[in-house]
Amino acid sequence: MHIDRRTLLRAAGLGILASAVTACAGEPAATGPAFITPTGEQVRQAERARRTGAVRDFRLTATESQVDLGGVTVRTWAYDGRIPGRPIRVRPGEVIRARLTNRLPRDTSIHWHGLALSNNTDGVPGVTQQPIAAGAEFVYEFAAPHPGTYWFHPHSGTQLDRGLYSPLIVEDPREPLGYDAEWIVVLDDWLDGVTGTPDEVLAELSRGMSMGMNHGATTPGDGMKDMPGMDHGVTPAPSPGPAQHMLMGATSLLLGGDAGDVRYPYFLLNGRIPAAPETFHARPGARLRIRIINAGGDTAFRVALAGHRMTVTHTDGFPVQHAETDALLIGMGERYDVLVTLKDGVFPLVALAEGKNALARGLVRTSGSAPAPKLGLRPRELDGDVARYAKLRPADDMRLAARDPDRTLKLELTGTMMAYNWAINGRKYDPKVISLVRSGERVRLSFGNRTTMWHPMHLHGHTFALTNGGIRKDTAIVLPNSTLNVDFDADNPGLWMIHCHNIYHAESGMMTLLGYQQT
Repeated sequence: MHIDRRTLLRAAGLGILASAVTACAGEPAATGPAFITPTGEQVRQAERARRTGAVRDFRLTATESQVDLGGVTVRTWAYDGRIPGRPIRVRPGEVIRARLTNRLPRDTSIHWHGLALSNNTDGVPGVTQQPIAAGAEFVYEFAAPHPGTYWFHPHSGTQLDRGLYSPLIVEDPREPLGYDAEWIVVLDDWLDGVTGTPDEVLAELSRGMSMGMNHGATTPGDGMKDMPGMDHGVTPAPSPGPAQHMLMGATSLLLGGDAGDVRYPYFLLNGRIPAAPETFHARPGARLRIRIINAGGDTAFRVALAGHRMTVTHTDGFPVQHAETDALLIGMGERYDVLVTLKDGVFPLVALAEGKNALARGLVRTSGSAPAPKLGLRPRELDGDVARYAKLRPADDMRLAARDPDRTLKLELTGTMMAYNWAINGRKYDPKVISLVRSGERVRLSFGNRTTMWHPMHLHGHTFALTNGGIRKDTAIVLPNSTLNVDFDADNPGLWMIHCHNIYHAESGMMTLLGYQQT
């Protein structure tokens, strides 16, 4: 995500000038350094306390690559030429030392999504680090504090909507779940190298809905009839004007109306189109743990395994009281872990691109002789019981202790599709504006969505709890014309972003900063 690097950088490139920032929530900036810097002593102390295990070394190369999506070959950007990249697996307290080599034609970075990590490794150029220039290397080194399902991706421009993403699994050494096999499932919406680039999408959307919009009827597959494995959704026929990527007519009751902005030709499960799915092999009766990550740029997915009910065990890495469901709704940046006892046969794991009438899918096979189900099969479970936040409760030892908030930050989500002017509190992202918190406080974030679209809001460096004893998360869907309150304990000093995880909303301005006061 683009951030003005001229602000917030000095000396080693990471100091904060009090004169350059405005402390929000009614508190003026002090005359000295107002905020703890990403390289400050408090940050180093917090990191030392997390380091209880060995150092684990990993190497990553961000590079332009030819990638086969299953009969469709695209030129894109990826980690080590793979989509998704190779998972990183560690245990709590172990130190990840990841050396990133940037062979892209542009600056890049890595954000380690969901981890309460050291602020100077959070991967936000212009805030927590200098951008990693083309041809350069950068070493991220931080402890992984909590077990769970996480992932990593760039925080530079629209790069997230290419192929730069990988799972990060922090294994629980005292794993309470009993299961026979594990499948990591990464979902994505895809257009890079097919209909354009994410930068072209952002440029088109930024002109607003009224510029070159085609109001004609949907023609599935129009202009794309020869693309193998294409799942054609509710999208407009290509416009004779400049609009080629804007999506119209995608609606979802679960998302409160408009489902998304962008027209994608493909939806992927583990980097594969539906016509060439990944197949997970197991035995009948096996207990399977599925870790599901939504790495999409603009798409929520409704996920179900045909012929099975799932037991939800974790949200965004943190345990919940086990709850059975037919399907899940997963916004961009969210993760869910589920357990399933497998039947005998071949069963599609289907991810419906919510509101877009298209599917991603993989297969679970427990029988070598059973025929695969037809390509377009939509499991009845998709229309059954969908797990929502209100249905899920945190595990008893994961419940945030009851406490009144010491501080409430009101974050109004504003903007319209017509003008594509997404913002927080009516103001596009400005790195000079930082909401102030103090170490030790219980902080409430009150997300008031004043728009007609849903927004998956993500807090860096912390896990919050939905109020009234709700589940623990770091990314949560805020529905249109509604308010979502979440609480977190200010226990990880530094400068942290809060933003919409729709990459195009964020890049258009729906981002802000939160900073710990220097003491």
